[in-house]
Amino acid sequence: MPEPSRPARAHTRRTVLKSTAVTAASTAFRPVAAHADAGAPSAIAPGESAEITLSVNGLDRVLTVEPRVTLLDALRERLGLTGTKKGCDRGECGACTVLVDGERVKACLTLAVMRQGSDITTVEGLADGDRLHPVQEAFIRHDAFQCGACTSGQVMSAVACIREGHTGSAAEIREWMSGNLCRCACYQNIVAAVADAAREVRR
Repeated sequence: MPEPSRPARAHTRRTVLKSTAVTAASTAFRPVAAHADAGAPSAIAPGESAEITLSVNGLDRVLTVEPRVTLLDALRERLGLTGTKKGCDRGECGACTVLVDGERVKACLTLAVMRQGSDITTVEGLADGDRLHPVQEAFIRHDAFQCGACTSGQVMSAVACIREGHTGSAAEIREWMSGNLCRCACYQNIVAAVADAAREVRR
C-alpha cells in the first residue's frame, strides 16, 4: 500500500523571516562585478588602516588611521591638538567645532578618512603668533566663559558666524550660534562678544 502523501507544510512567521534573512544576506555579500566603475574608491578591509593627509592650521599632516577614527580623535589623540574638546561625542553640544574648508563642522560626527585633503582650522590655528584672533580677544573682554569646556567650540563657531554674515542682531547671533551649548549659561556674554568681534572685523 503506497504511503499517503504528506500535506504541504504551511508557512509560519518564523519560516518566512528565515527565508527573508537568507535572501537578504546572500544579496548583501554578493561579490562586486569585475566591470564595476574602476574610478570608485576602493573599500578598506576590516581591521586595516588608511594613510590620509590633512592640512591642519596651515601644515600638511600625514596620518595612518583606521576608518572608524573620527576627526575629533585624530586631532586630539594623533596630533595632540587638545584645544578641540570632546563633549557629548554625539554632535549635540558643539564643543568639538572646527572649520573644515572654511565651514564649521562638529568633529565628532565626521570620520578622519572623509576629510582627506581638507583644510582644517582648530582653535590653536586662530592666533597670529602672540596676537589673538579678534573673536578670542572679544571673549576675554566680555568674560564669555566660565568652566571653559565649550569655549573653543564657541570661538570657532563665532568665527564662522561672523564670516557668514549672521551678526545683524542679538537674535540672529543666538540663532546661528544655537548649535553650541554652554552648560554655565554664559549666553548673554557670548552674544555680546560675537557682536563686538563682528564690529572689529568689519573695520
